[in-house]
Amino acid sequence: MLPQGSAGSGLSRRLLGVAVLALTGFVVLALLAAAHQLSTLDHRARALVHLTRLPLLDPAMNGVSGLGENYGLIPLITLGVAALWRPRRRWAMVLPLLMAGTGALQLVAKWAIDRPRPNLAAWGFPSGHVLSLVVFFGLMTYLLASSTLARPWRWLGYAGCAATVLAVAFSRLYLEAHWVTDVAGGFTLGLAYLLLAISLVESVARRRVAASLRSEAQVHLADDEGRGADVDPVVVTV
Repeated sequence: MLPQGSAGSGLSRRLLGVAVLALTGFVVLALLAAAHQLSTLDHRARALVHLTRLPLLDPAMNGVSGLGENYGLIPLITLGVAALWRPRRRWAMVLPLLMAGTGALQLVAKWAIDRPRPNLAAWGFPSGHVLSLVVFFGLMTYLLASSTLARPWRWLGYAGCAATVLAVAFSRLYLEAHWVTDVAGGFTLGLAYLLLAISLVESVARRRVAASLRSEAQVHLADDEGRGADVDPVVVTV
């Protein structure tokens, strides 16, 4: 379902407004990360996560974290394209490009900021796992919201998408692959990127629909004029 007219324009403005807020949050976090500053929140979050560490949880955390790796993302993208191909073909074609963009985006950000991870590995900010999954599951949430599914099924989908992103975010903290501000950076950048992409794709789609409607109207008008020209004049004599 594609919003039309003022409703569609209003939605685009709201999406852009939230995207600007998210991007502003990312820029603030990026400036702190570029200075290699760790907040009190980073240290406290790490200490709290350490309290949950158990050998039995390690395999589960590695498995959940794998969803953000290439071997996890590629099957997700494939399933997403297959699920969207008939009901939302436009988005099925956009999804691989959108996800490829997340890869380029995170590489540029990581290279530019270059903050070490808690395990001292390089390129910690922002979390690429979180960024990628916020984009993927955020798009699924958006499409669910505009679908014709019954409300309970939509809410179940929302819960599943949110739970997956949160589980992966926690796994990155648990495995000491990221600071909590790295995770926040991935979330804010992913959200800004996703909302900008949705606004752009929907705006282009609305313009194409409007152009198609104008073209059809012109064809109908030409047909009507043609039929009028073929009618012989009637002379009435009194």
